[in-house]
Amino acid sequence: MAKRVGVDKWLFFTTIVLTVVGLVMVFSASAVVAQERFHSAYALLGKQIVYALGGMLALTILMHVDYRTYKSPRFIYAVTSMTTLLLVIVLFFPGLNGSHRWIRFGSLFDFEPSEVAKPVLVLFLAWFLHTRLDAMHDAKKTLLRAAVMPVVMVALVLRQPDLGTALVLAAVTAMMMMFAGMEWKYLLGAMAAAAPVLAAMLFLVPWRRARMLVFLHPLADPMGIGYHITQSLIAVGSGGLTGRGYMEGIEKLFYLPESATDFIFANIAEELGLIGALSIVALYVVLGVRGFRAAFRAQDPFARLVALGITATILLQALFNISVVLSLVPAKGIPLPLISYGGTSIFCTLASIGILLNITKQAD
Repeated sequence: MAKRVGVDKWLFFTTIVLTVVGLVMVFSASAVVAQERFHSAYALLGKQIVYALGGMLALTILMHVDYRTYKSPRFIYAVTSMTTLLLVIVLFFPGLNGSHRWIRFGSLFDFEPSEVAKPVLVLFLAWFLHTRLDAMHDAKKTLLRAAVMPVVMVALVLRQPDLGTALVLAAVTAMMMMFAGMEWKYLLGAMAAAAPVLAAMLFLVPWRRARMLVFLHPLADPMGIGYHITQSLIAVGSGGLTGRGYMEGIEKLFYLPESATDFIFANIAEELGLIGALSIVALYVVLGVRGFRAAFRAQDPFARLVALGITATILLQALFNISVVLSLVPAKGIPLPLISYGGTSIFCTLASIGILLNITKQAD
């Protein structure tokens, strides 16, 4: 029998540390730009603090809400329907840089439905699969039915367009279905079917094709299409072992675009050096170990799948983000969880970890 125990303190305090580090580094990366654009060095930090506090409140509440609450079909149908509706509605809002990712209410409040889709998809798959673990070999009644909602969400996110988040959703779906017992042949079949579509999106869309070419030859046009990644690599390389010092980074001074969001890890490497960058990676490793530990120790199949999905979502985003900064993969607009500037991202991540912490209260 499972018994009630305290929440995983390692996971809890690792989350707190990452959140605090994120706020500190968002200020460092955004202060000069915010002063120039908004006439206040604290403009972006202030917004991030509000969302972080909201996220911590959500974490604290959800940490004490029994995860079995989310097993209800009524709850699952409600949140998946609402999330799908938001993913449709966002397409009708004014775009920014050619993307329709944010629902905005003036200048005071905005949120990104694709961030909400990440934990909602995890809950849906865990609910759908946990009673069908003995039928994971049935392609028609289990696998295809389970894939409907992920395909819908991925398609809507691609329509924004946001290929990075779509890939995260697809990867988490594959991991959860494999963890539930899906055979490799079905995964390989799905990858083979998706490969031509992915190739078309990468090479037939001009700006994505340009990103692929930059990835292959990042220094071919350092002042043009390769500017982002060139400046990112300069920031990382100039940090050395111990960094230039906090707030002493050069690249964030209008050289490195998105220094507080997609490329904040480059700013960390420049100011805190290799030691600081590896410390951030170590924190994600701790978070991942404790999250997967919860997944493997949970006796309830639903809890196992939820814990795995939440942990995988966070780690995949961290892996993608850091890989982009280091030019290990083509550029994708994926935030560094708990650290990058972005209100919806930090709120949803903290809320998800609140659910994960409740699962850790169950012990063998």
